[in-house]
Amino acid sequence: MKKQLTIACLLVAIATLGAKAQDNKLLLQNRQYTGAVAQKKAYKAIYQLDSNDPKTIEKAIRNINNVLKDPRLKGHLQIELVAFSGGTEAYLKKNSQYQQPLRELVEKGVIVAQCLNTLEEKHIAKEELFDFIGYVPSGNGELILRANEGWVIVKP
Repeated sequence: MKKQLTIACLLVAIATLGAKAQDNKLLLQNRQYTGAVAQKKAYKAIYQLDSNDPKTIEKAIRNINNVLKDPRLKGHLQIELVAFSGGTEAYLKKNSQYQQPLRELVEKGVIVAQCLNTLEEKHIAKEELFDFIGYVPSGNGELILRANEGWVIVKP
């Protein structure tokens, strides 16, 4: 009986060591991972901005700037930022803290567009928005069209 117990303990120890070795192998593989490899000629993403929360607005701008710096996507990326509902706040001249960061996105080739439905619903004139903003008939329509064209929708 003592011999069987010793053999059982040895088997448990061996199984535990084997599991730890497998865990270590997975940890090493994970540590060596450097991300997906870009294989297409073009990647397209539309960022949905429908919140007036300053943290969300800043995050959207930061996320777009970060993806534009990704070396895997350099020269292969098309980006659009479409605002509607509360996101319109980011484009208003009275919120001038966003003017320069948004202008810089446009200068980097990002389409920065505003939903006309929101302007109508909120009684906002185009003149109240930064002069470099583009316009789409509806933000949701833009998302639907872009999604059906193969664009990825990103909601910060």
